[in-house]
Amino acid sequence: MAAHHFSPTVLHNSIGSHAAVLTIASGDTVTAETADAHGFDHRGIRIGDRPNPMTGPFFVAGAEPGDALLVTIRDIRMTRNTGWTYDVLSPGVVDPPAVQRFPARRKTEWLIDAGAGHARLAEPPVQLARWSVAVEPMIGCFGVAPELGQAISTATSGRYGGNMDYRGFKAGVEVMFPVSVPGALFFLGDVHAQQADGEIVGTGIETAAEVTFSVRVLKGTRIGWPRGMNEHEIFTIGNARPLDQALQHATTEMHDWLMADYGLDAVAASHVMGQAVRYDVANVFNPAYSVVCRVAKDALSGLR
Repeated sequence: MAAHHFSPTVLHNSIGSHAAVLTIASGDTVTAETADAHGFDHRGIRIGDRPNPMTGPFFVAGAEPGDALLVTIRDIRMTRNTGWTYDVLSPGVVDPPAVQRFPARRKTEWLIDAGAGHARLAEPPVQLARWSVAVEPMIGCFGVAPELGQAISTATSGRYGGNMDYRGFKAGVEVMFPVSVPGALFFLGDVHAQQADGEIVGTGIETAAEVTFSVRVLKGTRIGWPRGMNEHEIFTIGNARPLDQALQHATTEMHDWLMADYGLDAVAASHVMGQAVRYDVANVFNPAYSVVCRVAKDALSGLR
C-alpha cells in the first residue's frame, strides 16, 4: 500500500473516460489538491473553469465493470482562508411569487478560520455582524466514470456519483461507487467549508482544499447507486429529477442492500425500512436532485 500526493495541472468539467493522471492500487492513499467550484486554487489563481472542475481521474488497478470502488475520506483540509457563496435563495426552493422580492443574485465572500472552526461573511448585513457558522468541510462532487463512454457535466449527478452536494460526505465516511469502466477512473473536487441541506443558495461555502482518501476494490460487488457508511449509519443516494424519482432510487438501493448483505427477504427488508429509514434532501439546486436514504446501524444489529 502506497501513499501519493497529487497536484493537478489539468482539471475536468465532466466525469468520464479521460486520460488517467495517476495509477493507484487497491489499498493506496492519495492526498489530492482541489480547486473551488469556479476553478480557483489555494493561491486564489484560476486553474480551471466552472462548473466544479475536478481533480483526476485516478486509475485504480484491478477495478473492472461489475466491481464496486470503496472510497474512504480520510481528511479534508482547506487550503485557503476565503470562500464564497451566492447571497439569496435559489428560485426553485421558494414559492414563485416570493422570487420577486429577492435582489439580483451576487457572489459573496466568506472568511474561513479553520483553526477557530468558524466562517463569517466578509461584508455582512448589519443584522449578521456577529454571526458565524461552524466549519464542517465536505466534498460536493466526486465519483467514477459512467458507462458507455459518457462524459457527464460536473454540474449534475447520476449512478456514478457526481455533483451530489451531500453534507454527509465528510472525513471518516466511506462511499461505494459502481465501477463501469476499467480502472474505475475516480474524480473529486468542489469542497465546501459548510453547506446546509439542499444547497438551497446554489452553493456551499466554496473553497480550495486538500483531500486525503484511500481506495479499495470490492471484487464482484454489484451496486446500482452510491452507498455510504459513517460511524452510526449506512446510507444510499439517488440522483434524479423530479425529487420523488431520486427518493425512489435511494429507497430501492437500500432495499437491495439489506437483502443482499443482511440476509433479509423483500418483506423483512420492508419491515426494517418502514420503521428505521430517515431521509435527507441532499440537493435541490442541480439538474439532478439528490436524496439520501439512511438506516441506523443499531436498527440492523443482530441481522448478520
